[in-house]
Amino acid sequence: MIPKRLYTWGQPIYHWTLASLAALSYSFPSRKIKIIAVTGTKGKSSTTEILNAILEEAGYTTALSNTIRFKVADVSEDNLYKMSMPGRFFLQRFLRRAISAKCDIVIMEMTSQGSLLYRHKFIDLDALIFTNISPEHIESHGSYENYLQAKVNIARELTKSKKPNRAIIANGDDAEAEKFLACEVEKKITFSAKDVQPFTILSEGIDFTFAGKTVHSPLSGLFNLYNLLGAIACARNLGVPDDIIIRAVEKFRGIRGRVEKIEAGQDFNVVVDYAHTPDSLEKLYQVFKTSRNICVLGGTGGGRDVWKRKEMGRIADSYCEEIILTDEDPYDEDPNKIVADVKEGIVNQTPTIIMDRREAIREAIKRAKTGDVVIITGKGTDPYIMGPRGTKIPWSDARVAREELERIQAKGV
Repeated sequence: MIPKRLYTWGQPIYHWTLASLAALSYSFPSRKIKIIAVTGTKGKSSTTEILNAILEEAGYTTALSNTIRFKVADVSEDNLYKMSMPGRFFLQRFLRRAISAKCDIVIMEMTSQGSLLYRHKFIDLDALIFTNISPEHIESHGSYENYLQAKVNIARELTKSKKPNRAIIANGDDAEAEKFLACEVEKKITFSAKDVQPFTILSEGIDFTFAGKTVHSPLSGLFNLYNLLGAIACARNLGVPDDIIIRAVEKFRGIRGRVEKIEAGQDFNVVVDYAHTPDSLEKLYQVFKTSRNICVLGGTGGGRDVWKRKEMGRIADSYCEEIILTDEDPYDEDPNKIVADVKEGIVNQTPTIIMDRREAIREAIKRAKTGDVVIITGKGTDPYIMGPRGTKIPWSDARVAREELERIQAKGV
């Protein structure tokens, strides 16, 4: 057994060595291509996808790495790793593939967990978009301060980059923005909801003012307005004309697993979303605050972020007329204990507990009436339900919801 103190001391050296070997193995590809990174608690994948859509509309050939997929030029594959930032060798190989495919720009999601493992090291950035910060992964980081520092370390890596005209693009409405804007780079750009007033948040989209025009985005929620603003600010910094930005924003229909509406001819809405923090869950529910909501949720993955389970139950209690608690990603923890923790926050109603996730989704759809919204949260595009001892079950909330809608409609239930 390695003594704990020695193990803790040696970890950074180990991770740094692997990161350097990976970069060396692929001849430091990040030095030869423009790289835009996106970090923050929420909105990373959405921001990368919106920016990708704008840049493609502008004629750029792009590579994209995020929680949802890996894309190099016209070739896209699902991210099945359940990691936004896979291993160091994977990422360096991905950058080399982007160069070989003659991509102009790489857009990468970067996370606090990846930062802890030095997966952001030896990736020379041209720009970093900071979306927002709220408590997340507290157990794995030890504290909110440590979690924040892991994010700020990504910005510090930007300052070490030898690229010209480096830019930090930060959400100026976030309380922690100054920590990111403190990094010494050539350009410091902020974005704010005030920049696009007047704006209107609708359940079916967002209207906002940009470049003297009213722009309509099919995306929903204030959080998506911020995702749009981060991507727009970055695109402008890259020299993309405003008319192309507007055209791309109005065409962009959203991404899988993020306020994704499942349609099968029903007279009510079914929405699948990744929301897995109290803040993101509440902001999602606020989009549908005028509807009658039937909510399916689990809580958190086993063995992590226990603090937020009761809070997520409390939020569901405030916004949902009916609540169905179910299994999510228990890992090695008792799934019944996870659900019981969430239930503690629900005091104004008695939730239904259905541990089989498919049956929970089926029951929610069966209960829905005309005009209702069934909101299924926690997994988004996650491809597996993670069980004990590393077991995993292939899964898709969107696919299951669509199958259950079609089954129920076929039977006339």
